[in-house]
Amino acid sequence: MISSGNQPTHLMTALPTIHLNGTGADNLRKEYRALRMAVTAAADALAAATCNARDFYPQDATAWQQAQAERTEMFNLLQRVENYAAEWELHAWANGRGEVA
Repeated sequence: MISSGNQPTHLMTALPTIHLNGTGADNLRKEYRALRMAVTAAADALAAATCNARDFYPQDATAWQQAQAERTEMFNLLQRVENYAAEWELHAWANGRGEVA
């Protein structure tokens, strides 16, 4: 979750109710954990992908700065997805004990 000072800031306002007729908490936990792991793998792959100033200097003076800003935005988007998945996973864990509502 994204933090602001010491208080967590929740991204999601619409989280599922864990109940007998719905998707089980264990399934939700596993699925959203798998999503978090996939996002981590994607972030690792993005970090490993070449983005070097030497590939931009033939362009105008702002091309490298623009490339860096775009790359940072991609990391930020991946972080948002990871936060989303973590919130669902945590919600399922916290609310799924006994799987009854």
